[in-house]
Amino acid sequence: LGETVQILEKCEGKYDVWKMCLFGIFPVNYIHLKKAVVSNRGQYETVVPLEDTVITEVTATLQEWSVLWKQLYVKHKIDLFYKLRHVMNELIDLRRQLLSGHLTQDQVREVKRHLTVRLDWGNEHLGLDLVPRKDFEVVDSDQISVSDLYKMNPEKIDRMCALFTVCNIFHFLYNSLNFFWILKCNNENEWFQIHENIIRKSSTKYTAPSSNYGLIISLQLLHGEMEQIRREYPMIFNRGIAVTRKIGFPDVIMPGDIRNDLYLTLEKGDFERGGKSVQKNIEVTMYVLYADGEILKECISLGSGEPSRSVYHSFVLYHSNSPRWGEVIKLPIPIDRFRGSHLRFEFRHCSTKDKGEKKLFGFAFTPLMRDDGTTLSDDIHELYVYKCDENSTFNNHFCVLNFLLDLLALLKWKAYPDRVMDILGRLRHVSGEEIVKFLQDILDTLFVILDDNTEKYGLLVFQSLVFIINLLRDSKYFHFRPVMDTYIQKHFAGALAYKELIRCLKWYMDRSAELVRQDHIQEAMRALEYLFKFIVQSRILYSRATCGMEEEQFRANIQELFQSIRFVLSLDSRSSETLIFTQAALLNSFPAIFDELLQMFTVQEVAEFVRGTLGSMPSTVHIGQSMDVVKLQSIARTVDSRLFSFSESRRILLPVVLHHIHLHLRQQKELLICSGILSSIFSIIKTSSVETDVIEEVEMMVESLLDVLLQTLLTIMSKSQSQEGEYVSCLLSLLRQMSDTHFQHLLDNFQSKDELKEFLLKIFCVFRNLMKMTVFPRDWMVWNSYFSLSVLFINQPSLQLESITPAKRKKILDKYGDMRVMMAYELFTMWQNLGEHKIHFIPGMIGPFLGVTLVPQPEVRNIMIPIFHDMMDWEQRKNGNFKQVEAELIDKLDSLVSEGKGDENYRELFNLLLLEKIEQETWRETGVSFVTSVTRLMERLLDYRDCMKGDETENKKIGCTVNLMNFYKSEINKEEMYIRYIHKLCDMHLQAENYTEAAFTLLLYCELLQWEDRPLREFLHYPSQTEWQRKENLCRKIIHYFNKGKSWEFGIPLCRELALQYESLYDYQSLSWIRKMEATYYDNIMEQQRLEPEFFRVGFYGRKFPFFLRNKEYVCRGHDYERLETFQQRMLSEFPQAIAMQHPNHPDDSILQCDAQYLQIYAVTPIPDNIDVLQMDRVPDRIKSFYRVNNIRKFRYDRPFHKGPKDKENEFKSLWIERTTLTLTHGLPGISRWFEVERRELVEVSPLENAIQVVENKNQELRTLISQYQHKQMHGNINLLSMCLNGVIDAAVNGGIARYQEAFFDREYITTHPGDAEKITQLKELMHEQVHILGVGLAVHEKFVHPEMRPLHKKLIDQFQMMQSQLDVPEQTQKWSGQIKRQLGKVALPGGILDLVRLEQNKQLRICMLTHNALPHVQRRSCLKLRTMRSLLPAFGLKLFSYLRFLYFTTFKFIYYAMLLTRNK
Repeated sequence: LGETVQILEKCEGKYDVWKMCLFGIFPVNYIHLKKAVVSNRGQYETVVPLEDTVITEVTATLQEWSVLWKQLYVKHKIDLFYKLRHVMNELIDLRRQLLSGHLTQDQVREVKRHLTVRLDWGNEHLGLDLVPRKDFEVVDSDQISVSDLYKMNPEKIDRMCALFTVCNIFHFLYNSLNFFWILKCNNENEWFQIHENIIRKSSTKYTAPSSNYGLIISLQLLHGEMEQIRREYPMIFNRGIAVTRKIGFPDVIMPGDIRNDLYLTLEKGDFERGGKSVQKNIEVTMYVLYADGEILKECISLGSGEPSRSVYHSFVLYHSNSPRWGEVIKLPIPIDRFRGSHLRFEFRHCSTKDKGEKKLFGFAFTPLMRDDGTTLSDDIHELYVYKCDENSTFNNHFCVLNFLLDLLALLKWKAYPDRVMDILGRLRHVSGEEIVKFLQDILDTLFVILDDNTEKYGLLVFQSLVFIINLLRDSKYFHFRPVMDTYIQKHFAGALAYKELIRCLKWYMDRSAELVRQDHIQEAMRALEYLFKFIVQSRILYSRATCGMEEEQFRANIQELFQSIRFVLSLDSRSSETLIFTQAALLNSFPAIFDELLQMFTVQEVAEFVRGTLGSMPSTVHIGQSMDVVKLQSIARTVDSRLFSFSESRRILLPVVLHHIHLHLRQQKELLICSGILSSIFSIIKTSSVETDVIEEVEMMVESLLDVLLQTLLTIMSKSQSQEGEYVSCLLSLLRQMSDTHFQHLLDNFQSKDELKEFLLKIFCVFRNLMKMTVFPRDWMVWNSYFSLSVLFINQPSLQLESITPAKRKKILDKYGDMRVMMAYELFTMWQNLGEHKIHFIPGMIGPFLGVTLVPQPEVRNIMIPIFHDMMDWEQRKNGNFKQVEAELIDKLDSLVSEGKGDENYRELFNLLLLEKIEQETWRETGVSFVTSVTRLMERLLDYRDCMKGDETENKKIGCTVNLMNFYKSEINKEEMYIRYIHKLCDMHLQAENYTEAAFTLLLYCELLQWEDRPLREFLHYPSQTEWQRKENLCRKIIHYFNKGKSWEFGIPLCRELALQYESLYDYQSLSWIRKMEATYYDNIMEQQRLEPEFFRVGFYGRKFPFFLRNKEYVCRGHDYERLETFQQRMLSEFPQAIAMQHPNHPDDSILQCDAQYLQIYAVTPIPDNIDVLQMDRVPDRIKSFYRVNNIRKFRYDRPFHKGPKDKENEFKSLWIERTTLTLTHGLPGISRWFEVERRELVEVSPLENAIQVVENKNQELRTLISQYQHKQMHGNINLLSMCLNGVIDAAVNGGIARYQEAFFDREYITTHPGDAEKITQLKELMHEQVHILGVGLAVHEKFVHPEMRPLHKKLIDQFQMMQSQLDVPEQTQKWSGQIKRQLGKVALPGGILDLVRLEQNKQLRICMLTHNALPHVQRRSCLKLRTMRSLLPAFGLKLFSYLRFLYFTTFKFIYYAMLLTRNK
């Protein structure tokens, strides 16, 4: 295809070229020089090659499609991708054919048709513009009226697929070799109908050969008449090609066409055996004989391309007395030998024994012409077979002269002088097919009869002529009209006929008011066109013969005839239906006579005839709807006629045409026809070359039509009628053709300002409706209408150049420039001219002007944004603030940005321009605050829009919505917008099945409402209701969502709140329902299993993230069963461009400020707020589980590191922990699954402190797990307990907590860390406590372990004893705890057991019991602590023993009470 470049210079075989601000060098053989025309020279010059415009369009379109075609593949539109590729290849091939220059005109036209169809198909499917065309070429919109452009608006090409299919079939049939199988007839008696059997697929009647025998036939489709094809393809006719004419008449038989072929079908015969035992083998021989018995030579043809012969032999069917041949034979008998000729059929038996002789056993014959001169009828004829009294049948099809008796009598009228009137009367009974065959002969005969005796035969000849003319109006014979035209121009010779034709026609019209039956008058009116053709041609012939004699008489006759026409049209037809039909017939035929009159009269004279005729029609539009339609159709055909194209005639005809149109528009009648007439008028005026005439004609149309046209448009728009497009194009055509002079005259014609104001309001309202189909109030101010019109003009989709292809954008800018910029300047100028009246347009015009500033055109934005400063200033002057501007701007900004308007450049430009303007104002501080708030709002709105319109994940959409919702609440306090986004966020949560978050979101709106009876308006999906009702409905919905999210603890307070309201209103039914709901929630808490989610800290670093995420860190609540690896994959899929950071260190500025995305993810541990619940042993673990992971605002993350040199023998000595505590803005769960970190605290945990926390956490984990098995909260499988015990005991044996003993209990560490003495003691206590817990755990494990797992249990016992020995547990403590456990083994406590007793020297004595609500009516403490003071323990002796005895008896007191309660139960 190539690209257009500008050659700067040629140097040593290379060109320096320039294209679109790009320079380059190409070899000379890469550049093809073409002749071209350069327009608009300069930076934006346009180069148009001097070639066929269709080729230019195809080239430009293919270049444009090539870019869009690749995008189809990227967007996975594979089907359209391959279809478009196929069409592009076809376009390239057709373009190559067109460029070759070897095509005929018809072929060029056909190629162009295929090109334009494919161009339109591709443009439609790619969403490009469909261009108007005329003769396959793009129409220049500047050279044609808007009405014509509207008519040319191409429709969608839904037929394209069918067209492709048809084209492919033609391509297959006519441009390729085709193989046809040879089929064999199974029964030769069926041969006559084998083709029908094949079509019906009667496969039993024929078979295909076993081998690949067949015929290969090449077909080619040629277009054009025979003579044209002979000229264009002479080589084809040099091969002896046969030309086959179809059986039947052609569509048109022109005068002079002669064809005398008779087609005969030998159908079948029926013969008897004649006493023979077998049937005959019959052959038929046919001859054509003349009357004298001579056999006519070469008068039998068996097919095209075959030589003619004198005798015909049929094929022979074996042993068949009823043969069927079905053979068609053509008999081209000369006309002069046709009369007297006959056919003779001879029948012979072909013997199989004696093959040399065929025995004649009969014959038959038939003459070809009857005695009356007519040929045999087209029918089935039975012939007698002589000698055998048998018969044969044949079917005779023919295309010969078939004279009927009446028609023959007319043509030979001189032989019957007494029957002429009867013969003329009987012409109506002759078949139309016979009349059109011999049209010239019949017409010649009629006019000869007319010349013979005008007075006697004139009226009958006129009626016969009318009959023939109307016969040609029938669709069956309409294609014979060119035959009639040819006859009139070349063969008609009735020079005196015009006088009688005028007389008869006038006589008919004058009697139209008298007769009741007017069928014959209506027929004459319908034949008016051809009657005038005969009249005019007859007068021309007479003038030639007499050198123009009787010219004045002829003109007078025509004047009288037109007076009769006006008389007929002026009659009042409302009371006579017959007269209406007569007038309608006359009006329908009237415009067809203009061209004939122009041959005899000047343009002005004919125009005067027509004006007088149109003026004679009634002006009222109430004469009847059908008559109104006929009248306007006649006017429409007048406007479309050649007469109206002359400026001289338009000056005469236009006033009367506009008068009738004005009447119908004012009454809103027949709007569609009126619009068509106006469109034609505008099209003709547009193409007129006489400027002075155009000015005058446009002036007439403005005075007559502009006001009523505007009123019609307003009426149509208000009723949404279908004619809107037509009248819009008419109005635009009129306005486009009006010059400054016309506008000035229009304004001068208004008598007062009120009239001018009314007109301006009307035209502004029309234009607003054109660009936005909303009917505005009629009482708006003129300036308000002007501003609205300007805003809609700038925002109309057709002017948004950013959304169209680069090629189209360049064409528009080169031709028109950016019209949005021009209108923006006009808008700004008009705003400045308002002066102090600007305050009247605040806040009404804020929204429209904001919409203009959001147009993505930098110059428009620079022009319009300062207007907001002007509005702020004027409101500040009047009210002392600009609250109205602020409120309206924020409201409109939200809706406009949500519609897809605005971008980051607009946000920056808005902030820059307004801050610059506000800098010098006295209200600078409040102005800066407002602009900053709006800028930040815009930032969030853009993020929200980008998330909503893209394929973003639900998390990003939810996070963006939360960010925007909080901004509306906290920073600009827009409650209504805040509530709207609450519901948007709730819907997103429901879609993502985040029911708990949806409940918390809806709770925000519920908390804004009070338990009051204040009426609330309809809002969103809420009906009009009281505030109490809305709050109740919200509470119920929130409780339902908490239930679906299994967050029953959050729903219970709402149940109580509702119960309180129902109780105060004595609504016991609702109270009962809500109390049952609350009880159900308690049951669910205790019975249903809930998973504890994990929490993850996510850092979003880099400038590529949205504003609400950029360089921030969040903590996210994971989904059920979601672990760190799964969560990381999910986040990376949501941010596919992000890079995962592999370390937990805080990033530096290089990452924070880079144009990329970095994700830092790691798991964090929740820090519960409600510690009391978690420390109460009697609380079931299912309840504790909830409080461990809900209502969490703080999270912890530990990062181990070694401070100083690492101890290779025991790394616990140098292993420090960097503990980060994250505090969120809100607790989890909440209105989102993630919240931003508002504060982080970093502390370092020493190795000893870390050891204490590790052991303490493990102890707590063991307690919980053992408790679950003791209270049978976990049934059956004890693998979890086995693994936990094995992990602790095995680690302790192989190192584990023994490593802590080595690291922190040796003398060196105690000496070097004197401040850690208390912590060392605490670690010892925890380690010993772990031993006791493990002992209890092993006891529980022994009770539930499966026999197959006994070896594992024995192994754990052995390792546990080894662990005790390594940890140096005091012997007395071991003995004492063993006794306790033996006692416990004898007691079956359903609710709890004594867990452990620990005795520590010099420290404290503690008893811990695990009692998980087995006996809920017994109030017991989970841990009894008897602390001793250091001062009371000077030595280990009797005092310690007394404490031990006290502890011993106290412990067994608990056991005694437990046993007693068990027995009682």
